[in-house]
Amino acid sequence: QVHLVESGGGLVQPVGSLRLSCAASGAISLVYRMGWYRQVPDNGGRELVSWINTDNNMQYGDFVNGRFVITRDGAKTTVDLQMNNLEPEGTGVYYCHFRHWREYWGQGTQVTVSK
Repeated sequence: QVHLVESGGGLVQPVGSLRLSCAASGAISLVYRMGWYRQVPDNGGRELVSWINTDNNMQYGDFVNGRFVITRDGAKTTVDLQMNNLEPEGTGVYYCHFRHWREYWGQGTQVTVSK
């Protein structure tokens, strides 16, 4: 079992920045992938924001356009997502995601981009 604790999120004005963090604990394998998905209004299911794996390969959603940076601390099994130049369309619930031989989801943290 893997337990995920999310932090960050909140209210930010357009073109502002936020930092999301996720810490994993429990029975974690040496090889895993960890990152963030989001669910925004009118978009149905969850879409990829970014992930990073234990080889430090990473991927970003098409909408990111170089505005976000994902980093990880392998010793602490944490992942940080620095989000810059946020847009109102980015308002939604952001979920931490962890995958090794199975996958786990965090409870989600609200991000609101508004004046």
